Amino acid sequence: MKTLGDTLPRRFKAKASGSITAGKPCIVEADGDVAQVAQSSISQGVGSEITYESASIGGLSFGATPAFDSNSNRSVFGYHDGSNSLKGTAVVVSASGTTLTAGTPVVFNTNGATYDITCVFDSANNKVIVVYKDGGNSSYGTAIVGTVDPSDNSISFGTATVFNSAASTHTAAAFDSNAGTVVIAYRDSGDSNYGNAIVGTVSGTGISFGSEHRFISSDARNMSMVFDSTNNKCVVVFKDTGHSNRGKAEVLTVSGTSVSSGSTATFETTGIEDNVEATFDTNAGKVVICYEYGTTSNAIIGTVSDTDITFGTAATFSSNETRENTIAYDGNVNKPVIFYRDEGDSSKMKAVPLTVSGTSFSVGTATVWETQGLTEFCATFDSSQNVMPIFFRDEGADNYGRAIAFQNASTPSNLTSENYIGIAEYAAADTETATVFIKGGVSPDQSSLTPGQTYFVQSDGTIGTSADSPSVTAGTAVTSTKLIVKG
Repeated sequence: MKTLGDTLPRRFKAKASGSITAGKPCIVEADGDVAQVAQSSISQGVGSEITYESASIGGLSFGATPAFDSNSNRSVFGYHDGSNSLKGTAVVVSASGTTLTAGTPVVFNTNGATYDITCVFDSANNKVIVVYKDGGNSSYGTAIVGTVDPSDNSISFGTATVFNSAASTHTAAAFDSNAGTVVIAYRDSGDSNYGNAIVGTVSGTGISFGSEHRFISSDARNMSMVFDSTNNKCVVVFKDTGHSNRGKAEVLTVSGTSVSSGSTATFETTGIEDNVEATFDTNAGKVVICYEYGTTSNAIIGTVSDTDITFGTAATFSSNETRENTIAYDGNVNKPVIFYRDEGDSSKMKAVPLTVSGTSFSVGTATVWETQGLTEFCATFDSSQNVMPIFFRDEGADNYGRAIAFQNASTPSNLTSENYIGIAEYAAADTETATVFIKGGVSPDQSSLTPGQTYFVQSDGTIGTSADSPSVTAGTAVTSTKLIVKG
């Protein structure tokens, strides 16, 4: 610690990191310096593309997703390798800001052709589950458990387990954090191509399954599934090919190793295209769906109540026709982000954030993340770096597997729930000695305070009567200008 000593009662002295204004809340940094609470500004944009597979990739159905492993702070993506007999392969990617680094790809299915690949993270067991159609084994629905090693961006796998002994396509998966289980939805050729779901329980490096449940007696395709953490329910959305390609959704409830469904809800009656994807907005407590509808591209907000889901009014997120739409939730700015190919603008790849309010949303500014049209792309959110890795097949580079990191505009604060120490007594320039009133000290440099009122540190470095996020108590006012510090 670069401390000069606590020479005054209820005061702390240390080197200033940046300029400090008298009367402003301060934090202590990891090296022992003190800094004024403040926000920085990050612009919306993208990093540089990386190549994780120098061969043609594929095997992804609409609704396929990468998984973010919050234990290792790594993203995992599954695909088939065109240079290796279409074998199922996974790659682990780390982020440092918007710079991505890929590990060596690892084969998880040696049987050969692997399709409809999606990944999901089991936070109860710190495992990544890869779900796929095993073309080398009669196209059976199969899952395998992976363990990420962050030291070298690698992943190791256990033994694959068949969850459906029939061709299983259009798979989607979500982790039910309330039940501690994985839920898989799929189109089951062994059951008239109806939409079925099944619960998987991870133990060690293996996974076991309960009995399958039919959630719709119709040809369900292009599935996407999310976990609603507000209501502890999974929601599956899909295109009902058996009923005029209508867009539909159902709420799934897990009990032990069984799953049940509520009533089928329709969010689009006229028929949708192949792209229908969903995410869950944890801030708003809503399901957000994007889909192609004729020559327009819409989004709609769903609200879960018990075993049912209702929808607001669909609205257009792009005035141009779009393709390859996918959606993911940015937990840093609390906004869903739609990634799409804009057919009305030279097939440029774009990202647009949505702000959800009730059952409607507003559309933010679109950012171009690739100037040429791409296929088979999807995104996740890296909470350790507050970026969204996008994985895609690059048609302009022999269909190589590539990735890029998107970052929303934000104003992060240096304040945490633990680093607040007090209020600056004097102004100090960068590297000068700063003096800070600590717990029990009285800061006299305030204004317009209400005696007896508790004040909270705000993320922008001011104080206010309402708690911010994180909630940090600055102190209690004793006069209109004096505050007893409660660091």
